[in-house]
Amino acid sequence: MQILPVVDKKSQMTFFQLPLKIYEKDPNWIRPLDKDIEDVFDTEKNKAFRFGEVKRWILFDEAAQPIGRIAAFINKKYKNKGDDIPVGGIGFFECINHQDGADLLFDTARQWLKEKNMEAMDGPINFGERDRWWGLVTEGFDEPLYCMNYNPPYYKQLFENYGFLPFYHQICMGMDPQKKLNDKIWQRYNAFANDSDYSVSTLKKNNLEKFAADFTEVYNKAWAGHGGMKSISKEQALLMFKKMKVVIDEKVICFAYHKSNPIAIFINLPDLNQWFKYLHGKFGLLQKLYFLWLKKTKPNHKLTGLVFGIIPEFQGKGVDAYIIGCLANNIQNNQSAYTNYEMQWLGDFNPKMINIAKGLGDVHQSRNLTTYRYLFDRTKQFKRHPILSESDR
Repeated sequence: MQILPVVDKKSQMTFFQLPLKIYEKDPNWIRPLDKDIEDVFDTEKNKAFRFGEVKRWILFDEAAQPIGRIAAFINKKYKNKGDDIPVGGIGFFECINHQDGADLLFDTARQWLKEKNMEAMDGPINFGERDRWWGLVTEGFDEPLYCMNYNPPYYKQLFENYGFLPFYHQICMGMDPQKKLNDKIWQRYNAFANDSDYSVSTLKKNNLEKFAADFTEVYNKAWAGHGGMKSISKEQALLMFKKMKVVIDEKVICFAYHKSNPIAIFINLPDLNQWFKYLHGKFGLLQKLYFLWLKKTKPNHKLTGLVFGIIPEFQGKGVDAYIIGCLANNIQNNQSAYTNYEMQWLGDFNPKMINIAKGLGDVHQSRNLTTYRYLFDRTKQFKRHPILSESDR
């Protein structure tokens, strides 16, 4: 076997196309859009390059055929609660079922990270935001949601045989959004619905600036500074909404207000992979036109939760039930096509959010993704991600 760095357009193309070999017989794999992967390694498009760098390698067998790949990266902004050492990352790992080959990929990434003064590596993670390409699927090998990692079951053994240990689990919860919510949800919902100081509005595409400002206010108060999450500006939020505009379903993006002040957000989108799976990774002009046709002719039955946040002053008061009830009403009273709802990124270090999800009613764990950690000093005590305190949530 031989491992070589990605150094030119030919090796970049090999890196992007290698998964086609791994998943050629897997009916549940949905090929990511090439542009979404390419953007991660584009210094012009990925802001993480301001704070770090990345290196990629490809593994070849004795016949010079590509059989694996990996990326390693450092990011000065990457830090988890409780970290007392510098931690690098690995991601975009793919490999045939061959432990020696996987070990060579991990060894190569580890050596590079050690040279960059890292003392541990987490993976598989993204070189960028945590809402994409984060974690190894260890349970629930169904079709991946848009920009969600997917892998064969044997990857778990490749990681754990090397010495990686679970740092935390990212639990996903699924349910049928057409079914009745738990009665306790409706009891708390009614208390707010009958109070004139509270209101809920769905996003309106013709007034994106207002909702971008409201989103920014809630997001920064509820999330910024926690678990490496950074604050955003109104301009960034507006750009995000404009990019999503073509796929936004207004009735499933909800904002809660107290005396006209935004206090909670619940952002949901149709799962884009239910349309993108027909595009085979491409998104040129013809594919964009085909996508618009698919969007009009193929009902999307999958809905995914992206962001749920309540500003600290209103946490623990039942606002979660209020905004969740409003979403349920919007779905069930508008003859929605959605029959599958999946909530992503419920870290096992945040039991409060997990309990909220479990309290909705007929909910099941749909899948689990694991973020692993490998300590370079094998004598050092391994510690899992600490449970968040009330002030951290």
